[in-house]
Amino acid sequence: MTFRNLFVDAFVPPESSEPHYWFETRRPFCNLVFLLPLLLAYELGVVLIGGPNSDAFRNGADAWIRQFLLHMGIELLWVLPASLIAALIVWQWASRQPWRMSWDTLGGMIAESLLFAFALILLGQGVDSCFRQPTANLLQVEGGGFANSLMIRSVTFLGAGIYEEFLFRLCLIPLTYAAFRALLVPHRWSVGATIILTSLVFSLAHYLGTPDDGYSFSMLADALTRVQSTRALWFSFVFRTLAGMFFAALFFLRGFGITVGAHAAYDVIVGAVLISEL
Repeated sequence: MTFRNLFVDAFVPPESSEPHYWFETRRPFCNLVFLLPLLLAYELGVVLIGGPNSDAFRNGADAWIRQFLLHMGIELLWVLPASLIAALIVWQWASRQPWRMSWDTLGGMIAESLLFAFALILLGQGVDSCFRQPTANLLQVEGGGFANSLMIRSVTFLGAGIYEEFLFRLCLIPLTYAAFRALLVPHRWSVGATIILTSLVFSLAHYLGTPDDGYSFSMLADALTRVQSTRALWFSFVFRTLAGMFFAALFFLRGFGITVGAHAAYDVIVGAVLISEL
């Protein structure tokens, strides 16, 4: 089974002589064009706000991935955003899709991102009504700094949306899906199992401790034990798992770009704008 045959049924949109919005939004090149302004705004924003102490304003998965890179001896700031861009370029090359997109597609992706962000807010309110707990912004992976300025919060939440999706959807989902397919699990079962498993990992990642002794799978086991033994964490764990499934389903159905847009929009709306009004 070749690389293309392994992924074509789940991650490569059908080829068409005429551009079609539904399929065009899933193409890696369209995702790249859509994400470049967000990535540039975040990376430049962190540097301009933080200056020499820019790492203090990095949040979520960005801080965690950079800590891992430092643990591996990689200190260059541009490696992480370059890796994201390179991943989309390689994916575009491997998928053999056209290197084109329309402005209508870009506008539609922005609209869909906002629509799905509000859908997630409604989901959070539904879970909130069951647990009677404040939803606030529960999707932030621990790490990085936080500040009271609306602009600073917006920048840090924007980065969390980008890099959490990079780590948990663009990297983890294809690897998990490939593992199930390599075990000859049917496509639909592989998709379902991938969504559930990666969503649980996404949720547990929010409860990881500081990796002082290195990185290992035992950290996830420790996080699970922490959640099981602390009733106050059950609400946030359930919501984050459901949010992970929401984003994973979006990744399969609508592509990486819209998933990042929805996550980033949710974080900024809930974590920056709504919280500042409380």
